[in-house]
Amino acid sequence: MERLYWVRHRCLQLISTDRRRGWYSSPSSLPPKSSLDAQDPLFQRHSGKRRVVVSRCGPHQAEYHSFSKGFQDNSIRTTKYTLISFIPMNLFQQFHRAANLYFLFLVLLNWVPVVEAFQKEITMIPLAVVITVIAFKDAMEDYRRYRYDKKINNTLTHVYSGKQKRYVERRWADVCVGDLIRLCCNEIIPADMVLLHSSDPNGVCHIETANLDGETNLKQRQVVRDLPQGSEFVPENYSSRIECENPNNDLRRFRGFMEHPGKVRVGLHSENLLLRSCTVRNTETVIGIVVYAGHETKAMQNNSGPRYKRSKLECRLNMDVLWCVVLLLLMCLVAAVGHGFWLSELHNPIFMIPDDTHPALAAFYMFWTMIIVLQVLIPISLYVSIEIVKLGQVYFIQNDLDLYNPVLDTGVQCRALNITEDLGQIQYLFSDKTGTLTENRMLFRRCTVAGTEYPHHENGISLERYEEQGCGDADHSLTLRSRTSGKSLSCKSLSCNRSSVSLNTLTAESDTHSVHDTLRRHTPGAFSSTMECAVVPDPQLQAKLNTLSSPMRSPFRQEAAEISHILDFFLALTVCNTVVVSSPTQPRHVVQMPMVRTPLRSLEEMKAMFQKLSLPRFPSSPNRNTDALPSLTKKLFTRGRPASYFPNSSPQTPIKTLQSPTIPSGTPSDTPPAPVTPALSSGAWGEDRDDIQKAKDNSAESESDDEDEAEELLYEAESPDEAALVQAAKAYGYTLLGRSPEQVLVAVPGTGPLSIALLHVLPFHSARKRMSVVVRHPLTGEVVVYTKGADNVIMELAEAAEDGFSREIMERTQRHLDQYAREGLRTLCVAKKVLEEQEYKAWLKRHEYAETSIENREELLLESAERLETNLTLLGASGIVDRLQEEVPETIEALQEAGIKVWVLTGDKQETAINIAFACKLIRPTDHILMANCDSKETCEARLQELQHEIRQVTKEGTPEDDSSDSVLVIDGRTLDYALQKELQGSFLDLTCCCRSVICCRSTPLQKSQVVQLVRDKLKVMTLAIGDGANDVSMIQMADVGIGISGQEGMQAVMSSDFAISRFKFLRKLILVHGHWCYARLANMILYFFYKNVMYVNLLFWYQFFCGFSGNTMTNSWVLIFFNLLFTSVPPIIYGVLDKDVSGEMLLEVPDLYKYGQNSEAYLPSTFWLNILDAFYQSLVCFFIPYFAYAGSDIGVFFFGSPINGSALLIILLHQLIESRTVTWIHAALLLFSALFYYAFVLLLSIMCVTCNSPTNPYGIETKVMSEPLYYLICGFTTVLALLPRILVRAFCNTICPSDLVRAQKMERLSAQDYSMSLRQWKENKAKDCPPDTSLRTSV
Repeated sequence: MERLYWVRHRCLQLISTDRRRGWYSSPSSLPPKSSLDAQDPLFQRHSGKRRVVVSRCGPHQAEYHSFSKGFQDNSIRTTKYTLISFIPMNLFQQFHRAANLYFLFLVLLNWVPVVEAFQKEITMIPLAVVITVIAFKDAMEDYRRYRYDKKINNTLTHVYSGKQKRYVERRWADVCVGDLIRLCCNEIIPADMVLLHSSDPNGVCHIETANLDGETNLKQRQVVRDLPQGSEFVPENYSSRIECENPNNDLRRFRGFMEHPGKVRVGLHSENLLLRSCTVRNTETVIGIVVYAGHETKAMQNNSGPRYKRSKLECRLNMDVLWCVVLLLLMCLVAAVGHGFWLSELHNPIFMIPDDTHPALAAFYMFWTMIIVLQVLIPISLYVSIEIVKLGQVYFIQNDLDLYNPVLDTGVQCRALNITEDLGQIQYLFSDKTGTLTENRMLFRRCTVAGTEYPHHENGISLERYEEQGCGDADHSLTLRSRTSGKSLSCKSLSCNRSSVSLNTLTAESDTHSVHDTLRRHTPGAFSSTMECAVVPDPQLQAKLNTLSSPMRSPFRQEAAEISHILDFFLALTVCNTVVVSSPTQPRHVVQMPMVRTPLRSLEEMKAMFQKLSLPRFPSSPNRNTDALPSLTKKLFTRGRPASYFPNSSPQTPIKTLQSPTIPSGTPSDTPPAPVTPALSSGAWGEDRDDIQKAKDNSAESESDDEDEAEELLYEAESPDEAALVQAAKAYGYTLLGRSPEQVLVAVPGTGPLSIALLHVLPFHSARKRMSVVVRHPLTGEVVVYTKGADNVIMELAEAAEDGFSREIMERTQRHLDQYAREGLRTLCVAKKVLEEQEYKAWLKRHEYAETSIENREELLLESAERLETNLTLLGASGIVDRLQEEVPETIEALQEAGIKVWVLTGDKQETAINIAFACKLIRPTDHILMANCDSKETCEARLQELQHEIRQVTKEGTPEDDSSDSVLVIDGRTLDYALQKELQGSFLDLTCCCRSVICCRSTPLQKSQVVQLVRDKLKVMTLAIGDGANDVSMIQMADVGIGISGQEGMQAVMSSDFAISRFKFLRKLILVHGHWCYARLANMILYFFYKNVMYVNLLFWYQFFCGFSGNTMTNSWVLIFFNLLFTSVPPIIYGVLDKDVSGEMLLEVPDLYKYGQNSEAYLPSTFWLNILDAFYQSLVCFFIPYFAYAGSDIGVFFFGSPINGSALLIILLHQLIESRTVTWIHAALLLFSALFYYAFVLLLSIMCVTCNSPTNPYGIETKVMSEPLYYLICGFTTVLALLPRILVRAFCNTICPSDLVRAQKMERLSAQDYSMSLRQWKENKAKDCPPDTSLRTSV
């Protein structure tokens, strides 16, 4: 019944016109319900819309039993079969293949007496062997899954027992929806559960999702609001009920509400959900209630297993199998017609039993008999052989040491097992930029604040020196250790978090303090390295911050406004993020605040000064005493005693609570600034300077004793940009010390540690392209919104003031942003907005409704955020450098030489993308750059036509034979939207075909997938997409081959990909070497299978002309069945796995060789039919030479067939030897084994078989025929004559007009000196064929 409602709901949802309302349909699209049904929660649960969850041991036990009937238990089963169902289910699945059904039909057909060709048991052997081999493989795979399932299901966890009134150990498989589960630190979560209690006073729990999505940084989860957070959770007192959405596979979404006994509803979202397979970190105890169990959990719903696609070669194979079917039917038709004519010509022959069957009916029966006799023409063993070959190819790819990353301890992952050959036929490559071409390891390079640019020259110089000293390699290993070390620590230890390693333990300390010492002393976190952590402040920016604390003068109004922007800018960098703070030895969410004396002035004095300046801004000053931070950290995270961070602590707690006093939001801000009084300047400030000097002296004395105990803060960021910005703010004294759901703890040099009320976090969304935080200003009490995001979005939202100050800031900031983009920097803008109390309350009311809503919650939250983020005040922008990965230019250059068109699809600015394209050699200095930036569809159409005309003009001046050699198209996201519309798709593709590369800027994930789909479907080319982030998933899945990079942005791209690599440079060998080998091996093996089957079947066909088309054969049934199944099947498999037409070094040196697979030269329709013709010729030679040799003799049929079988075996095996480019002892041994196996089998059959081939008797035939010299003479002469044409044609072609592969093979046999000269000459000749244009032309 539940499925019926679900299907009905989905059908109505699909036909609904309003499809933008999200996962749920509009109320009008739902089936009408009576009032009784509407009040029935059981009906709601069955309606396919949501589920109700209550505690299993609470006061709602009666309801629980009615609700839980449709819920799954927590046991998982990834196996396909059971002991009972294995045989029927496996047979059912195998007979979904058309080839297996075909041979099953032949087996059944052979049981019909009138068309029987062989013994019934013999006909079953090929099908039985194939099915048995595949069934054994499936059974072994399923048994491995069974062992894994058993291990997971038997894992123990603590579940509350209502009878025993305590938590008891229970297997994961026995956990049910509604159970209350208690977990400790480092324990894995057994099911999806809503967080009800945490040992953290703030109700925070940290989890690591590496087992789920590969992200190693910690995620923060929050206890459901309004639940009591005491020292102990009493399960009997929990009486709330949960109503949430039905199970789905969206890891980042959870919608529902919790209804308390007072009918008060609290919204539930993803921050309240602990997902199965994640690990609890840095929290002593958490308690949750299970809402999804077993296969309903999000982890299991995302467990799709290996991906299966149909390769291009397989499609070509299926077409040729159909041609073989046509050939089979034609041969059977000839035999049937011939048999009918032969019978009609006979009149009462004495050698036939009288039969009343009409010749036409006998011909019909003979047609089906010949289907059975010639069944080998359809290669049943080919499909099994292809699977085995691909498994061998995958094994060698995954074990290639050149593709192994020792830093991450990972190699290539082949997730799609059946498209390895597609790697050798790629024509278009679509790549993301950030994290794919670049490191995705960000360094704060420079910034602009209040329209003034701060270049941070010293910071850039320090980075260059650091890289020159070769310190970059240490970053990778350090980052790895900081993420993974300490995962197995026991939760009983003092610190249950993952420990981190400082560079001090890896590098020698220097006596002289320098920038490089600063680089080495920072401790990285997730996404962090020494580059990100060490930011050298800009002197000009620091000098402006110093004016705030200068006793000599007070800042002018213009300077005060600029300083206010600077302070807000750094405060925004500190609080506008989701960074989790920790120490290497203490839990990340607990911080004990020491008694910190304000070093410069009291809060009251600072507030008074800023009131006189009429600047309701957050004050601060630069951190002059930067060396004091380690000692502060040492106080924050003290070894050996428990630590706690209570933002809303009592007065006895040594922390400065900053929510009082509060200045009304309506404080006037237009009064002129008053000068600072001398008492304020010289009195309090002077005393504090004395205190600072004393503090420096004291810290200098203690630092030498406790330096080994000084610890750095560890930042766990969800993106590398956040880590870089927080580290930059820290360099100027704004240090993020801790974070809770309600508070952010910031160390400000002017005031010490401050607790800032965190009202709301509006996370980053791909549609908004920004994130915001809403805070209560600690001094003015105003509600302030800090926003950071993409520059084009923030600039549109920023409001220019009437006085022109903000307008001037925006204009200068835009110029700086353009300069940053030209330098290849990633840009982010920072803005703020001050809300009036009434405005905030009005927004809060609607936002709370969106948070508690179940219907369209995501859409409502998005609308709420967009409503708040308007009329912003621009503060500044940052420029972050993201280095190219190593060997990216060489890889792209090699791919382009291989004939692959490389497109870059990125969300960055055009200038940034162009700069990176130049750096990675995607754009050459001589290239003609075509820019397409349009504001309307009509303008876009005209621009596309104009660019095509411009290319034609350029090619007339340059190289008309290669119009794509020097043009690169750069198109922005808005223009791309127009170009992807149906009316302009043709013009867009015509233009891109004339370009060597295309760069799509400001493109969304949807646009990326649309571009890939357009090129793939319209141009009918083989596409490959590569990316590293969740925004690349749609593009990766749309391409023929999807490759994910296991980089800094988790594993979403990897989990959606066909292949996974860790660095972009590995793409070079994966495609150019392994791709070429896989395609060439498999293509040649398939052609060889067709050849040998057609060649052997034709021997039986030629014999029909001499036996009255009676369906008889000249060999016994056992040899006939086993010839292709056993005697000649193993060598081509080894050939398909190990053969190398060209060495890997040559393929890397000469990427042009890749075009062999790109153009499908190994497997063209012409090559297929040439192999079929050669098989016909060889079968004629193999049949008629023995026929004429024994003409006029009285030998028997099997005696005549013996030299034919022997010659056919030698021809087929030596034919493969001719086709093989690599002959090793393995190849030779298998060829010899196949020949010996055949002769051993036929000799044993001849000696032992008396009645095994009824009604004929092959006893003694083989021993007699092999004792005659004529047998060996026939076999030798037949083999030479059959193979001679292929050898002569191959020698002629390789000598007169050798292909590039043949030339490469010849070069490999040269000496080292001759090889180098030949290789250089080859490259020069290739360069002469496509001379580049020497002028730089740019069209804007």
